[in-house]
Amino acid sequence: MGSHSINSDPSPVRVVGRRTVKPPPRPRDLIPLTTWDVSFLSADYIQKGLLYAPPPFPTARLVDHLQAALADALAAYYPVAGRFVTEKHGGGCSVSIDCDGQGVDILHAVADGVAVADAIPPDADVPRLVHSFFPLDGAVNHDGHHLPLFVVQVTELADGVFIGFAYNHALSDGTAFWDFLNVWAGIARARLPLLSGGKEAASWDFQPPLLERWSPDSVPGPVVLPFPDLTGLIDRLSPQPLRERMLHFSGESLAALKERARQELLAAGDAAGAAAVTRFQALSSLVWRCVTRARSLPAEQPTACRAAINNRARLRPQLPPDYFGNTIYAISTEAVRAGELLERGHGWATAAMGRAVAAHTDADIRARVAAWMAKPVVYTNRYFDPNCVMMGSSPRFDMYGCDFGWGKPLAARSGRANKFDGKASLYPGRDDGGGIDAELVLAPEHMARLEQDQEFWAAVTPDSPALGL
Repeated sequence: MGSHSINSDPSPVRVVGRRTVKPPPRPRDLIPLTTWDVSFLSADYIQKGLLYAPPPFPTARLVDHLQAALADALAAYYPVAGRFVTEKHGGGCSVSIDCDGQGVDILHAVADGVAVADAIPPDADVPRLVHSFFPLDGAVNHDGHHLPLFVVQVTELADGVFIGFAYNHALSDGTAFWDFLNVWAGIARARLPLLSGGKEAASWDFQPPLLERWSPDSVPGPVVLPFPDLTGLIDRLSPQPLRERMLHFSGESLAALKERARQELLAAGDAAGAAAVTRFQALSSLVWRCVTRARSLPAEQPTACRAAINNRARLRPQLPPDYFGNTIYAISTEAVRAGELLERGHGWATAAMGRAVAAHTDADIRARVAAWMAKPVVYTNRYFDPNCVMMGSSPRFDMYGCDFGWGKPLAARSGRANKFDGKASLYPGRDDGGGIDAELVLAPEHMARLEQDQEFWAAVTPDSPALGL
């Protein structure tokens, strides 16, 4: 997998070791992918990572510690250690996870002369350097036929360590991915006595994942696609020049955005819309309107705000929270002309996102599954309207719970994967005060105009100089 850097500087990151981690032996199992999983096969792997203070032991021992805990976690999450396999069905095909313990990889890397402050400079773009902390750059999920479905890169910095994860998105969504990482971290914390010469690890209880895949009653067995194989549907896009900023919105700032939307809706006579306002909807409205303004779209140009939404609790009966697989759709507001969006104001855009969320019911989900089965499609970023905004990830993911034994992360960052102009990924704030961090990706000229937008920056909470270090 070649790296497609638009920056020709040589990376200071050197990989100095690689090891394969396998789950304990178990009977071979084949888990068919569902409609939700298959539709991700042309998307990039998830690339998310966490920055830590230096551990109180050498990195070589740290990697041993992580490896032992990961092997234990894979006993429950054994599909993560598998590979994809395509099976023929007449003129069609299906894709399954071949759970044969093929293994996942841990890389040990060193970033010579790179400090924590170089990776997370305050009030500045995310440096390109951060992309080199992630493995499998340029891999798409279909590559899980021959690549590991999960690869970890442990990068030593001068005064910290960055753990970068590359995880196959056709295997599961972010909810299940972060649950898996937190189980691994919990096992690692319980094993700490062993690291310091103790006799035994503490026990750590967790809810094992539900590995049985969901499909509607009308779709028994594997999802058969009307193609002899999927290689012709896999799209590899060259990355565009992008700028990326990590912006903090404090709990107070989000409360103010929510209240402003509520007051505008009440003034417009929309009491129902005002009562339904959430912080997520108010933040989505701010991003949608301010990015639309920064793009200088023609007044007549239609635009919409889209968001990734978790289907688990919306299905009837509900899927359990520990369901392991993909259960997400992108929902969308109604399209509105850019000029109207800006004239109608913050409250209207907030309520538009609220209506999109409310409309995403069990019936809507099942209708989408039926429509996809009638005309299967593997999505790529080409399907994204460049005049829209996309809200991804979730502040509900327990990123800062991933303490492998020497403290919670200092920061969360992502790699180059799944990025395009108008993508905002939401992270929990580290401060526990109800804040949200938004990783916003825009074309350079759009970011430059957004940086002049007073409405937007009035809501952004400035970085504290110490960054909690």
